[in-house]
Amino acid sequence: MDNMKEIYWLDELSKEYREAVGNKCANLGELIKIGLRVPYGFALSVKAYDTFMEQSGLKEKVNQIVEKETNAGLDVDKEIDRMIQMSAKIREAIEECEMPPGLAEQISKYYAELQRKVGIPDVACAVRSSGAVSMPGQMETYLNISGESEIIRNVKKVWASAYTTRAIVFRLKSNMPMSYAPIGIAVIMMIEAKSAGVTLTVLPSAGDLDRTIVEGNFGLGESVVSGDITPDSFIINKKDMCIESRSVADKTKMVVYGESGTTISEIPETLRKTPCLDDSEILEIVRIGKEVENYFGFPQDMEWVTDKRFSFPENIFWVQARAAKYTKKEAGKDESYVADLMLQLFRK
Repeated sequence: MDNMKEIYWLDELSKEYREAVGNKCANLGELIKIGLRVPYGFALSVKAYDTFMEQSGLKEKVNQIVEKETNAGLDVDKEIDRMIQMSAKIREAIEECEMPPGLAEQISKYYAELQRKVGIPDVACAVRSSGAVSMPGQMETYLNISGESEIIRNVKKVWASAYTTRAIVFRLKSNMPMSYAPIGIAVIMMIEAKSAGVTLTVLPSAGDLDRTIVEGNFGLGESVVSGDITPDSFIINKKDMCIESRSVADKTKMVVYGESGTTISEIPETLRKTPCLDDSEILEIVRIGKEVENYFGFPQDMEWVTDKRFSFPENIFWVQARAAKYTKKEAGKDESYVADLMLQLFRK
């Protein structure tokens, strides 16, 4: 893209910016354009990553580390210890390097303007990776990050997470370049989550395009997408908007804000067997999911959050949308929902 900026507001973006800021940021911009509630935030482009790597001298340093290991021969399936060591060296170099002054000033300026927009000093943000190349679950997300210096520090940590051991293995097995890993970053305000989760506008195990599944838990969505708990699960017929199946789990734990970052908390006994969504919220999530599916022209895998500060339907926010992975429907195939497959799909 010509004249690419280093930082964009999310509402400046659309699907045309995927190569510039990564799929996640571009999709959030597209959702804003079609009227969905998306938290305020900004995106660092791959140009910002390039500026950081080149002006800091890290590009050459990372090349040297990678070339030293790969020139000596590296068996991906047998030499995991060497890949762990290579990952540690690269991540340490990136995280400990100073942010170039001009780029640090820009990040600080956008963060200050974000605070002004939302009226919250030191507003807590999620700092999330946004890959221009699909590498699902390979890079890190950092939650509840507040303060200018911490935002900058966690931006570097996200860039460094492009070199986790699992990301290195993924890159090697996919024949992707090792010494170049440009990614965008989304910096978006945190929601005061009452509940959070995912919806797919298709039943992935059966390829059933007539039904949607909604899964969620109290607190932040990481407990759902990680597969650490059994979430509440609802199956909805998209044609008549009837909730056909309800599975309310005995939910014992949820992810909540800590003083910095997040922590695991016990769910109060009185709420453990209570649905994390009421019917109106479930059906609104499905309605919006159908609209997004129709807009993009294919089934969607979306992440939602309900904010306890607002009343329905203004309490529903969207933090991700992407193409859903699913098995194409075959005649005679069992159409029941397979929980284990879903957990694998959402595991990060």
